[in-house]
Amino acid sequence: MTRPKFPILHVWMDELSELVKDEGILIFVILLPLAYPLLYAMIYNTETQRELPMCVVDESMSQRSREFVRRVDATQEVRIAAHATDMSQAQELMRRRDVSAILRIPAEFDSDIWNGRQTVVGLYSDLTSMLYYKVAYLGVINVAQETNRNIKVRERMTPASTAREDDVARWPIRFEEVKLYNPQGGFAAFLIPPVLMLILQQALCLGVGMSMGRARERFRGLVIPPTRHYKNTLAIVLGKGLVHFLIFMLMALYMSVCVTRWFSLPQLAHFATLVGFFVPYLLACTYMAIFWSSFIYRREDCILLFVFMSIPLLFLSGVSWPGASIPPLWKAVGAAFPSTWGANAYVRISGMGATLGDVHSELLALWVLAGVYFLLSCLTYMHEIRKSVGRSVLS
Repeated sequence: MTRPKFPILHVWMDELSELVKDEGILIFVILLPLAYPLLYAMIYNTETQRELPMCVVDESMSQRSREFVRRVDATQEVRIAAHATDMSQAQELMRRRDVSAILRIPAEFDSDIWNGRQTVVGLYSDLTSMLYYKVAYLGVINVAQETNRNIKVRERMTPASTAREDDVARWPIRFEEVKLYNPQGGFAAFLIPPVLMLILQQALCLGVGMSMGRARERFRGLVIPPTRHYKNTLAIVLGKGLVHFLIFMLMALYMSVCVTRWFSLPQLAHFATLVGFFVPYLLACTYMAIFWSSFIYRREDCILLFVFMSIPLLFLSGVSWPGASIPPLWKAVGAAFPSTWGANAYVRISGMGATLGDVHSELLALWVLAGVYFLLSCLTYMHEIRKSVGRSVLS
């Protein structure tokens, strides 16, 4: 029997046909990349916490303490939602989730300031979310710093002092805060870009894994049908990989262009730069998925193998957790996954306007991973071809 002229084309068409016929694979390959970015972006679209409900325990009850509370309430971070007579009442409000922070002003607040002594203002925050503490701290500390400056000005004021001299006394060193690459200081602009890279990798692994499990169920433990089209290792690996690579290239461009524009996320990269980055990233993810899916023997096994990896891989990427604090062993583990390099490169490309030359080390690592996983996939399918031939001879 003559071998087909273009075996890679037969493999490509067979893989695409199997993908279209299976609703489960379509969910992971099409629906998941389309819907998950929208879900994450909508959840974190507010970007930052505003008007955090706070309870005040004002034991001083002086004009100065009331002015301090009024200034805190005027900030965009905090909203005074309740007043309590003592800390036990305020703690009860926090336990009931009526407030997320408590501001305690001591009884000696006003007298300490008048007598030139340092006073202490207590801030207690609900740490079930670190964002609560951050917002409450910023709101109170900004008011406290402004109060300190006004006190210093009054101490230095003389009948002959001018408004300019008072302003210099208030701000001896003028500074301007500029938030680079994340102007809003928001959570979505920080979290969504690396999550998009993880979604691409996980969706590829789930789609390829389910396809592999379905093949083993159909062909009694084999991942390839015992036909003449599946005798060439390169044709099998390239044909199967090309289907998923092309589909996920469209999904990657949809995420990086459409989703980021719809939700006003930072996107400073040129289209050609994005394509140049996604080629090695998706190749590495595709062949990693093909290799690891060789350990899948049932359709549902891919969920057990790949889904639980998403959160650990987010931490190992060094984006949500400082990379300098990750032990060398776990850094080595993270380096084996394309998402580690892809998340860091994509954050720099999309949020900082980096070029391909600026992320050349990450791109080199992705090309190396693509080559290594391609070779491992070829070795896997060489073994599967031998199994297929052996079964055909026995039968």
